[in-house]
Amino acid sequence: MSRYLDAAATAPLRPEARAAMLDALDAGPGNPSSVHAAGHRARSTVETSRERVAAALGARPGELVFTSGGTEANNLAVIGLALANPRGRHLITSPLEHPSVLESCRLLARVHGFEVTVLPVDGAGRIEPSDAAAAMRDDTTLATIGLANAEVGTVQPLPAIALEARRRGVLVHTDAVQAAAGLPVSFGSGGWPGEGVDAISVASHKFGGPQGAGALLVRDHLPIEPLLHGGGQERGARSGTENVAAIAGFAAAVVAATASVGGRALELVRSRDALVRRVLDEVVGARLTGDPVERLPGHASFVVAGVSGESLLVALDAAGLAVSSGSACAAGRDEPSPALLAMGIEPGLARTAIRFTLPDPIPEAVVERIVDVLGRETRRRGAERRSYSTSFPATESSDAA
Repeated sequence: MSRYLDAAATAPLRPEARAAMLDALDAGPGNPSSVHAAGHRARSTVETSRERVAAALGARPGELVFTSGGTEANNLAVIGLALANPRGRHLITSPLEHPSVLESCRLLARVHGFEVTVLPVDGAGRIEPSDAAAAMRDDTTLATIGLANAEVGTVQPLPAIALEARRRGVLVHTDAVQAAAGLPVSFGSGGWPGEGVDAISVASHKFGGPQGAGALLVRDHLPIEPLLHGGGQERGARSGTENVAAIAGFAAAVVAATASVGGRALELVRSRDALVRRVLDEVVGARLTGDPVERLPGHASFVVAGVSGESLLVALDAAGLAVSSGSACAAGRDEPSPALLAMGIEPGLARTAIRFTLPDPIPEAVVERIVDVLGRETRRRGAERRSYSTSFPATESSDAA
């Protein structure tokens, strides 16, 4: 029986989201910008969805800009806030950020002359708040720090960073695409990660909504430079005809996910910890990556010495277990993960990374299957290495330097 264990890449579609999308599609055509009845119907769906998403995430409807997903939300936040709020031309970020954040910072540096400070991280992938505070300058416009890393699941001490940033007059954006679906993220006063955060990115498909929809929550007093120009939709922040059905599904998924987030997180932690214990106890060379406690509830990531991550993925897939080696947005690359390298993991070991992200708690039989596959693959690779060493003894090479 197959088991999908790659929720960090995209979560399974929730039935509530599917039903909301079908209702929107069955309502007939309608452009939300049109003035006829069909247009008004589509506009009503968009605005009702905006209210539902905003309420679930502790924001006001006017603080929410619909986007095509997390990548666009991150681009809009980093580039849009930096250009519209020119306190200076200095940015702060971390090496653990999603490519959509890091590439946006690089664009600002390349095209607009910004200087970018990349904060150090420890071996668990955590940023020290004092390092972030020390990096803040009089010309720092924006600090963009992800709430939780997709590859190792480490949750950052963002409230402490945001508190210092607010004291120093520095704007804070957080990519909460991974965190918001599994933890009680709120943009409201007194919520977590705190009112010192000025913008939060989220994506529909992490909540169990459709792909191709997302949102940026941005404080309503902050100007933002749009990336897309045209008809002035989303109050001028993001032109383009809204994807009505996807937005309806997004809203339904967010409401369903946030309604049960606390209890579901506890269940996922128990299931995740059971998996981690078995892998570390029984798979030779396995090592947990990321913080063992301050991590996303359903996230278990490892490096396994002596094997390739690709071979583990293939073996698990053949056993009906869908997992990944890290961020889906960096899949297909042969280079070791920059995030793992920044954590001090050497390149060869970083290439063995494997990630399990649970959409739901998994039964013991699935844990047993995972451990069996990993153990079998590591034993096989070990046997191959011993055979190679016996058959081809090392000899001196005339080409040696």
